[in-house]
Amino acid sequence: MTTFVLLFYVATAFTINVPWQHVLQTTLFPHITFDRDFLTMILAVFGTTISPYLFFWQACQEAEEAALTRYPHQDLVGFFARISIDTTVGMVLSNVVAFFIIVTTAATLHANGITQIQTAAQAAEALRPLAGDFTFFLFALGIIGTGLLAVPVLAGSAAYAVSETSGITGSLELPATRAIGFYAVISAATLVGAGLAATPVDPIAFLFWAAVINGVISAPIMLAMMTFVSAPSFRSVVSVPLPLLILGWTATGLMTATTISFGISLL
Repeated sequence: MTTFVLLFYVATAFTINVPWQHVLQTTLFPHITFDRDFLTMILAVFGTTISPYLFFWQACQEAEEAALTRYPHQDLVGFFARISIDTTVGMVLSNVVAFFIIVTTAATLHANGITQIQTAAQAAEALRPLAGDFTFFLFALGIIGTGLLAVPVLAGSAAYAVSETSGITGSLELPATRAIGFYAVISAATLVGAGLAATPVDPIAFLFWAAVINGVISAPIMLAMMTFVSAPSFRSVVSVPLPLLILGWTATGLMTATTISFGISLL
């Protein structure tokens, strides 16, 4: 429930002076440059939206659920329909909230010359027009709420990735005694994350560069995934709708082109 605090960004956007015409114009027709800062930011946004955990944790969880419930072949259509609805609703809501976070932050911080955010307290100031003295409390509540969701998912995705690539037994459905290596990765990832929080490392910068790394890693994973699902041998078993294939290859092309352009900008 604490993640609902993020909706305060949506409410704040309608309580401050936002040049909506300019926002809509630049959203639909953004000013694109190919300098290093712009490409790094775009890659970070892509890496946050299409994070590798979607390819490991979510995919493995869905496969496990299908196996545990023993869906008969004729019910697979309904099973995939449920996944489609769940994914669509989740992505739409998350991207709407992300859009308003960007708009609110731009209208309150960037408009006042604040372009470098190094602490959570600075990031929280975007909510001050609506929350007032409760600004940091609401921001902290949102961070804690999303953290309680994100930490298990991200640690679990790392464990699934390791188990899939190394062949060790791994599943959240198994007790720790039957998947020691799997749960060891989860524990290690959680402890490393907690340890980083205790260091003087700038947490905002760390999150930003983690998103950039996610973007770089996502490109080859997406390319491999789309090649696999587009193969005739796979499509003879699972019929992937043509619009979904087109969207998948389009997203893969954009991610790959952005990653390559980012690499070139570093030279």
